[in-house]
Amino acid sequence: MTSADDLLSRIQPHLRAAPAYVPVEPPDEVAKRLGLSPESIVKLDANENPYGPSPKVLEALANAETLHIYPDPEQRKLREALGRYVGFEPEWVIGGAGSDELIDLLMRLFVPTGEAILNFPPTFSFYPFLAGIANARSIDILRKPDYTIDLPRALEAARDASLIIGTSPNNPTGTVMSRGEIEALLATGKPVVVDEAYTEFAGESCVAMVRKHANLIVLRTLSKWAGLAGLRVGYMVANPALIDTVLRIKQPYNINVAAEIATLASLDDLPWLEERTDAIIGERDRMATMLTGMPGVSVTPSSANFVLCHLDTVAARDVHRRLLEQGILVRYFDTPLLQNHIRISAGRPEQTDALVSALREILTVKATA
Repeated sequence: MTSADDLLSRIQPHLRAAPAYVPVEPPDEVAKRLGLSPESIVKLDANENPYGPSPKVLEALANAETLHIYPDPEQRKLREALGRYVGFEPEWVIGGAGSDELIDLLMRLFVPTGEAILNFPPTFSFYPFLAGIANARSIDILRKPDYTIDLPRALEAARDASLIIGTSPNNPTGTVMSRGEIEALLATGKPVVVDEAYTEFAGESCVAMVRKHANLIVLRTLSKWAGLAGLRVGYMVANPALIDTVLRIKQPYNINVAAEIATLASLDDLPWLEERTDAIIGERDRMATMLTGMPGVSVTPSSANFVLCHLDTVAARDVHRRLLEQGILVRYFDTPLLQNHIRISAGRPEQTDALVSALREILTVKATA
């Protein structure tokens, strides 16, 4: 009889030893562990939309009559609607089960075993994670202290990379790639991915450049601004030749019927979503102002729906723990360029107030200790 050890020994070595990606915990599980009610949790750790989806989404899902039918594998209605939103014909657009799926597909397309992506930490840790799953490497060029890309080092490293990935606005810094940075990376001739998951909060995008640059690939999502994180809808805007290839190699039914219904309903209610996006931007800025006024807190100006803070006088790990004990969820970082930082998502005003009050108390106790 085959043992578990025998079975595991047959797994590809690079996958057998792969570290797990660390996602955020569901709020109800956090509440259960802390002995709190789920309603009391202040969830500011995953950059989700605190207002949820458009009411039209909820209505459309409640009245859905095609959940027993497989979705359109060519995503015709979805691609037409997304293309209309970004100003492109449908052949320039394709949807994915979150932009995560599209990143995975791009790795498979462009990065053979043993080759490398070019990555710019601190940034979204999913990129090197997926490179590892693909048995590829990540060439990490650390950003400069102001979180801009170190272009001389990046361009030199690009010679050894098969795929370049940038994020704008960047997670977790909230900073935007300049047009000059993007054009310099495109000039290498390598495929360049710009992940614009937070672009609706920034008010600027490089997506129009896709028509001129065949090697530019822009990724977007409806998880953040449209409040559809739980339904996993992302999309890619790229040259039609690449879109055609992705359409042929993706899972046939990768966008489920509920996700498609929700996306179409969202794009039919843009004024409502834009109003909520403006509210999130306003709350982000209000929170940044309040945090900036606290002794020992340095805030990085953000163009996303979160703010990154450096804590000068107290360990970020301890602040994270003490906030968690009160049911307030944030992310903390302790990496070469993000030593002693926390990232806080923009929430509703009452969530901001709870966070700021708790953080002020923690810092005051530390100062008087």
